[in-house]
Amino acid sequence: MPILCLRYAGFRNMSSPESSPESVRQRLTDLRNGLLHLHKTLLDSETAVYDHDIARITSKGQLLDLVLHDPWFAWLQPLSQLVVSIDEALDGKEPLTSVMVESALKQARLLLTPSEEGEGFARHYFDALQRDPNVVMEHGEVVKMLGKAKQGMKD
Repeated sequence: MPILCLRYAGFRNMSSPESSPESVRQRLTDLRNGLLHLHKTLLDSETAVYDHDIARITSKGQLLDLVLHDPWFAWLQPLSQLVVSIDEALDGKEPLTSVMVESALKQARLLLTPSEEGEGFARHYFDALQRDPNVVMEHGEVVKMLGKAKQGMKD
């Protein structure tokens, strides 16, 4: 799944009451934090399975190397890339806009759609949701946040 650059998604600023610079930044920060918590939970889950089924992970350095280079963990890259894209937008010099936030929310909604018949991220995400209640809990938190953000767009 291609990740759009949020920096270029902000070509116009919406003039709703929720689009003050502080509220836009807070919405994007909240999304980033929710996705980061989900990413950590997924990483912990995949690490436990790898440790049990493939080989014992003996150090944080080894884990980092596996996450960066082992195909077992490669499916997590789209989520990592989305978080990095949000971080770049938050740290960028360009002002944040509601359009940037809506773009990130849309990307998150599309990415976090598990699929039993799918492949790549969607399939692995489905599997993680089936085996790990911690993933289910974090998924629920992010989906709740995405639902509130969608509702906020309608108001």
